[in-house]
Amino acid sequence: MLDEELQLVSRSKNGDQSAYESLYRANIGKVYALCLRLCGQKELAEDLAQESFIRAWQKLDSFRGDAKFSSWLFRLTSNVVIGHLRKHSKWQVDSLDDHEYEQSAVNRPFGLQEEIDQALRCLSDTARVVLIMYEYLGYQHNEISEITGMAIGTSKTHLHRARTTLRAQAEQQL
Repeated sequence: MLDEELQLVSRSKNGDQSAYESLYRANIGKVYALCLRLCGQKELAEDLAQESFIRAWQKLDSFRGDAKFSSWLFRLTSNVVIGHLRKHSKWQVDSLDDHEYEQSAVNRPFGLQEEIDQALRCLSDTARVVLIMYEYLGYQHNEISEITGMAIGTSKTHLHRARTTLRAQAEQQL
């Protein structure tokens, strides 16, 4: 699979749009899910997912192949979304139960999706972004700081607040 992916990337770098379309089809669900989790709006997530693939096409020459294409694409996508969110201080959260696409690149226990989405909606915008970047995407605080422009200590504070809020919500439901 990795060899096939690298071949598609190589062909795409040489201008093969059908190869890039294959990469798009293989990753759009996960990219959309990431955008939706980060921004909380379906229509905006669709726009940002498309913007991510446009940006990926433009920056494809910077993909070195030392990681999976999807990992590189997720980092690029998070940068696109965070960049958009930094420009707009407020955004609204829609319902996150859109089953048209894969909901996440991370496997979750069956039946918990709506509870997870509801819990994420209760977090502040910044806390939600930091939690998703740290827990779901595996970014470290220095990387979150670099992408979002917030101080490392601020990132740690938002992660702590998010975890505390989620823990309190879980205890209330017991």
